Amino acid sequence: MSVLGHGLDLVECSRIARVLDNHRERFLARVLTESERTRASQFKQSLQHVAGRWAAKEAILKMIGVGWRGQIAWTDMEILPNELGAPIVTLRGETARRAEQLGIKRVMLSITHTENFAAASAIGLSE
Repeated sequence: MSVLGHGLDLVECSRIARVLDNHRERFLARVLTESERTRASQFKQSLQHVAGRWAAKEAILKMIGVGWRGQIAWTDMEILPNELGAPIVTLRGETARRAEQLGIKRVMLSITHTENFAAASAIGLSE
């Protein structure tokens, strides 16, 4: 198993809060899959949860060496917990095609947040 890519992102929760205040439903539908939206709604601190998912998706894009552009959609990346709560990444569409081109078969993801910041690190691994 080899590391083929790494991405890291940090976001201020206040930035996400401003977007949610002005465009909540549109933003959530654009950035999170339906399953991710359902999961986020279960958290008392949903702002930090959503900010963490934003940071995670930015980190994944950096891991595959692209920004958000072209055929890539935020919902091409889905992050849901496994039975122990660890984030599991599912890639679809253009994001999956790019990862496949790089030989990435698995994404390890770590997400953390405080009241003010959310951060994520994504590591792309070969088989």
